[in-house]
Amino acid sequence: MSERIPVTVIGGYLGAGKTTLVNHLLRHAGGRRIAVLVNDFGALPIDADLVEAQDGSTISIAGGCVCCSFGSDLIAALRALAQRAPAPEHLLIEASGVALPGAIASSVSLLTRYACEGIFVLADAETVRARAADRYLGDTIERQLRDASVILLGKPDLVGPAERADTRRWLEGYASVVEVERGRVPAELVFGAAAGGAAGSGFARTPFVHPAYDSVSFQSLPPLDAQALAASLAAPAAGVLRAKGRLRGDDGAWTTLQVVGTRFETSPAAAGASDAGLVCIGLAGCLDRGAIERAIAGSTSSAALSR
Repeated sequence: MSERIPVTVIGGYLGAGKTTLVNHLLRHAGGRRIAVLVNDFGALPIDADLVEAQDGSTISIAGGCVCCSFGSDLIAALRALAQRAPAPEHLLIEASGVALPGAIASSVSLLTRYACEGIFVLADAETVRARAADRYLGDTIERQLRDASVILLGKPDLVGPAERADTRRWLEGYASVVEVERGRVPAELVFGAAAGGAAGSGFARTPFVHPAYDSVSFQSLPPLDAQALAASLAAPAAGVLRAKGRLRGDDGAWTTLQVVGTRFETSPAAAGASDAGLVCIGLAGCLDRGAIERAIAGSTSSAALSR
């Protein structure tokens, strides 16, 4: 079987900072071959110094990345993108400011070539609560927030500490919250910390290092119940914002595990991985290694324990 192309949807209202985030991720792709889909180019969404060439609805970007416009036909654009050679290793879909990212994720799920890994919704710390209370905008804002796997609280420097803390508590009623300035979120939080995207690539043995985040990785794991492990890692007590794993079951079948915030998914993976691995990322001081190790132990199959 072929590995499915992982997809991340970037949502948020007009002016929240979605394009800034996408450009940041392209600059820190770490050698990944990224594709970006946007509703339309309008004012060019990709920073000029990243662009190598533009041909109609496609922009070639440094590092083998590409940006395509899908207009009103997302499904057709997804099908065309899947035919590219080589195929992208990860797809970012930048939703329009008034779009519902959950609906875009549902469209992605119609095509078996793709796997939606998460929805990151940007919220402007200065305006999000006022917009959510607006009689005309409020329903759209709240539905965008409800769709989020993780909410990125942008422009936190534009409000005072008390207002920022109050807004953060309010947003945590919808999803896990991470504060970001000018889209500077670690790429590993969006893409996952697995090395590359090809089947059999395994997991990075160089630890993810960032002053605002902690990470923990495991290699050579025994056969595990991936669904049970994913559910445990998605529990708030573990402090996991992002987890990516490639695990083996008792029957020898390989499974990909994805956790983004409190949402999780497992899916069949192509054979050929040299090692079973798991990488977890959380905010500094919040990631509970002990809880993660207990989750792994609790998901270990009885056959593995008896060996």
